[in-house]
Amino acid sequence: MTGSAGDERKPSRPPAALLAGAVADGLCAVDGRAGGVYMRSSTPGLLRLAILSGLPGRLFRPWWRLSVDRPFPVADAHRLGVPVVLANATEAMRRYPQFAAGLPFQFGTLSVPCAAKGRAFGVLTILRAAAADAGDVQAGCERLACVADALATALLRREADGHAVVWDDEPLCVRPPAAGPALGRVGHLSWDPATGAVTADEAARALLGLPPDERPAGLDLLARAVDPTDAHRLPTLLHEAAQGRPPPLPVQVRTADGGLRLLELWSAGAGTAAPAPAVTGVLLDPGPGAVADGAADLLPEGVFCLDRLGLIVYANPRAAHLLGAERSRLLGRSLWEAVPWLNQPACEEHLRGALLSPEPVHFHVRRPPQADDGRSGPRPYEGDWLSMAVYPGADLLTCTAVPANRVTHDPGEPTPAAPADAESGVPAPDAAASTTSYRPIVLAIALTEAVTARQVSAVVMQELLPAFGGRRLAIYLLQERHLYLAWESGFPKGFLAPFEGVGLDARLPGVETLTTGRPLFFDSMQQLAAAYPGIPLDATEGARAFLPLIASGRPVGSCILGFDRPRSFSSEERTVLTALAGLIAHAMEKAQRYDTEAALARGLQQALLPRRLSRHARVETAGRYLPGTEGMEIGGDWYDVVEAGDGLALVIGDVQGHGVQAAATMGQLRSAVRAFALGDRPPQEVVGGTNHLLIDLDPGQFASCCYVRLDPATGLARVVNAGHPPPLLRHPDGRTRVVDLPDGVVLGVDPRAQYPVAELRLDPGAILALYTDGLVERPGHDIDDGIAALRAGLADAGAPSERSLADVADRLTATARQTADRPDDIALLLATRLARAAHDDYGPSPSVAPLASRGPAV
Repeated sequence: MTGSAGDERKPSRPPAALLAGAVADGLCAVDGRAGGVYMRSSTPGLLRLAILSGLPGRLFRPWWRLSVDRPFPVADAHRLGVPVVLANATEAMRRYPQFAAGLPFQFGTLSVPCAAKGRAFGVLTILRAAAADAGDVQAGCERLACVADALATALLRREADGHAVVWDDEPLCVRPPAAGPALGRVGHLSWDPATGAVTADEAARALLGLPPDERPAGLDLLARAVDPTDAHRLPTLLHEAAQGRPPPLPVQVRTADGGLRLLELWSAGAGTAAPAPAVTGVLLDPGPGAVADGAADLLPEGVFCLDRLGLIVYANPRAAHLLGAERSRLLGRSLWEAVPWLNQPACEEHLRGALLSPEPVHFHVRRPPQADDGRSGPRPYEGDWLSMAVYPGADLLTCTAVPANRVTHDPGEPTPAAPADAESGVPAPDAAASTTSYRPIVLAIALTEAVTARQVSAVVMQELLPAFGGRRLAIYLLQERHLYLAWESGFPKGFLAPFEGVGLDARLPGVETLTTGRPLFFDSMQQLAAAYPGIPLDATEGARAFLPLIASGRPVGSCILGFDRPRSFSSEERTVLTALAGLIAHAMEKAQRYDTEAALARGLQQALLPRRLSRHARVETAGRYLPGTEGMEIGGDWYDVVEAGDGLALVIGDVQGHGVQAAATMGQLRSAVRAFALGDRPPQEVVGGTNHLLIDLDPGQFASCCYVRLDPATGLARVVNAGHPPPLLRHPDGRTRVVDLPDGVVLGVDPRAQYPVAELRLDPGAILALYTDGLVERPGHDIDDGIAALRAGLADAGAPSERSLADVADRLTATARQTADRPDDIALLLATRLARAAHDDYGPSPSVAPLASRGPAV
């Protein structure tokens, strides 16, 4: 796709209002319970959930990202370009068992591709009640296809305007269309950034306490209608919404008289060419009158209501008491923010079921002690357990809570009989029984996201141990007929050292469970000592479980679970633990392949990066590269310093995406830039020529690049920026600023793109910093905040006269180097002019970090 010179054709997410409108239309077309739009991302082969309606985002987190090759309905719809229809849970289990295991509820799905004129943008997917009528399913699919086609046409027009339509952010959660009367009082307002006028309907004016006047008001009048604290942030929220960054959930706003309102903001024109798109908003009163009358306040059981975004819109006094929070702290907040101790996988699973299926769910949840009031110390609740029920509704979930009798179930003792609910007489299932039937699903989902042995072990620690009351974990992996410790937690320091590297002929339970393929369970340490006389024991008397890790008939290692006290293992627990060991083994086998492939891939990456940087007597440089540690593939970041006539060329770039293709493209671009620079071509010709080369290669990728041609004698630097983060310049006196550059088009998009040149002066002792976005960008944070933090770090790093440039580079990458999970690779290039020429042998530059030594081992 080409366009006029100077067009900015960068990846940009489509307006949220456009996608949200399509989901709303889709829900209405097929009477859906929840839905969303998956979009292509900048990572090849990866779909991202852009809009989610009718479900709290955190409950759908395992499905925020999908590989197009994954056996899931959405992935197949996108890859094959055909609708995927699952009428009910039975059909889902038959065709997509992994999908059905993750969402084991009675519902159907319709997934329709969004494509137009051969361009596939994503998938519109709707979750609806299970259907038995084939004709109804087919009619619903046809109606949904019309909605998806309209969305694809709109996205195609946006792409024709020069935007590469992708989504790389977390999903936005929106409220679905109301199935019945609106909750409480609802008002609508809009703000025009161009004129500053605020238009509000009668309901919105009443909710804010504004006079019933139809004339537009200004922000000043709106600010006077709300609490002074909110008056300061309202303009910021409106401006951010106008720029396409609406808050992901409704925000709380207090009126001048203290009343609570929920404000939801949108910008219909965000991301378009409109200079000042209007912002629209919905104002909701979540007070008790919105969902219940005074009678509910008098009920002896706790009653609270959630909307389909997980926000608490009503709670009676009894519910507030049982949940341990004041009503004012509950209303308008998400359930997990207001009641943090409900932030546990089991509760999320039950709420998912209530949101997706028509049947109510019942479960028990254990509560922590009540907070210390500062006088009498922590006070217990009426009971440690609550009996909860969640009743589905079209717009609301109604939840009830009553105390259950105290359940005294020590993990080291046999499971007691289930207690009866104190008020309802309903038996309360014991914790172990509920978790053993629930945990396999959660563990399987969590393990699909883990790719390294460390991540697999962490998942086992977080998901498996709490389910069975364990306190200790050790995982050994098999290498050349010996077992080596891959993870330990909870054991005394140094206790496991004698078992490191034991051979398969050793008579130890961790070895024999692997060689025989049978799990070994010991109710106490006395049983273990009797079975293996002389085996070293730690100070506890607890039980032990030794599980073989065998994947597809191949031994992988062994897993040891430790408990603080003696306990017996029921036949159900033994069966579940044995099955879970198989899941862990497959995940560990995948992780071992990843470790091997990652080592080879990083070797390729290092071979493509410079081993030494070209040097000049008047210029010192330092480069650093840190590979990403998340995911299976390497990235395409690079930097270089090249002799260019009597000067130096400094270059840094980032190829979109990850994998061998990105690394190969990076190598080709680096070679092209070097060739142009060695000929001392003008910066705009270097970048323009590289752009044409990338388009001719047609790898289906684009790249950002910043090229600097520095004259060491005068300090004059001529800079071209092609969609890359702006350089930073630290002056000799410590002042540090972001270099303001005209931003050119990323490479590989527009063959007629022009690349303007900017000039700056690099004084002796000043430091110029070039970097890739991996150093400044973090999920959920604005990249401008990351650039500001890097700028502050460069200012505090000191002048080259105080420490070497290599030390400055190490200080700037120290935090990233100590971060175990880096989602992206990182490149950094620093340059400074020396006050006078440095005379040396021009050997390999000591400022170039050995790439293999950078970053923690993975």
